[in-house]
Amino acid sequence: MKKKTITLLLFSLVTAIGVLYVLNINSVQVITYFPPDEELSFVDASTTLTYIPEDNQGYSIDWTTFSNIEKDIYLRQDVSLLFSNGNLVGVQSKWEQNKDRIEISRDLQNNADAIWESISFHHGEIHYPENTIKSIQQMTFDNLYVYQENRYHAFKSASNRLEENVAESLDKKKNKQLLKHWQQLLSHFSIDLERYHTIPLTELNKYSMENLPGFNQEQTNKIIGQLWEGLYKNYILPAADSKQGKLQSYTPLVLLDKQLNQLLVVFELNGSKEKLIQNITQK
Repeated sequence: MKKKTITLLLFSLVTAIGVLYVLNINSVQVITYFPPDEELSFVDASTTLTYIPEDNQGYSIDWTTFSNIEKDIYLRQDVSLLFSNGNLVGVQSKWEQNKDRIEISRDLQNNADAIWESISFHHGEIHYPENTIKSIQQMTFDNLYVYQENRYHAFKSASNRLEENVAESLDKKKNKQLLKHWQQLLSHFSIDLERYHTIPLTELNKYSMENLPGFNQEQTNKIIGQLWEGLYKNYILPAADSKQGKLQSYTPLVLLDKQLNQLLVVFELNGSKEKLIQNITQK
C-alpha cells in the first residue's frame, strides 16, 4: 500500500511538472511574422521622448510607446528599445490579447549630456477562419538631445547655432564609440564590410516609408518583420531579462548583403558577441 501511494505521488508530481512546463511554453511571448493584412492598419502609432526638467543636478526622460488599431484583434504586442549615446539603457514590451491598443510608459533619471534615441516595433496578429493568420506592423522612432548650459536644455532638432554645435558634438561622440565597437564585432566574426549595406538599428525606422536597397516595399516589409521576429527572441528578451544594473549593450548593426540574399545583425549583450543570420527569399 505504501509503495502504491509513493508511486501515485511520483506520478502526480511528474504530471504537475509536465503541465507547468506546457503552460510555461504556451505563455512565452513571441513576435511572429505572417503575411500582411490588407484590410487592417494602425490608426495611430508613436514613440515619444519627453524632457522633464528637475534641477541643475539632473533631469528625467519620459519614454512612451503607444499604438492603436481599428478593432480588437487576437494578439497585440509593442516592443521599444531606448539608447543613450549609443548605449542600450532600457527595454519595454507589452503583450495583449483581444485588444486594440497598447501604451507603455517609463521615466528615467539622468544627469549627463546625451542624445536619446528610441525605436519601437508595433505588431498585431489577426486570426481568420480556416486557420488563416495575418499580421500588421509598424515602426516608430523618436530622439532627444539634452545638454547643460547653466541649466539643462533639450531639443529634437537644432533650431540655432548653439543647438547645432551640441548636436554635432553629441553625434560625433556617439558615432566614434559605435564605430569602434562595430569594428570589433566585424573583426570577431570575420565580416567583410565591403559586401554589405550597413544600417544602425536606430535608423531602421526610415524603411517604413522607403525601400531597402534592391527591394520593393512589399519585400522590405517582410524582411523587416522577420528581422524583428529574430531580434525579439535573441536580443530583446535576453536584454529584458538582464539583472538590474547589469545591462550592457551598444546599438546593434544591421548588415544587408549586396547580393540581396542575406541579412545579418551583429551585437554584443552583457559581454556575449552575437550574430543573427536571416536568409532572404525574394518571392
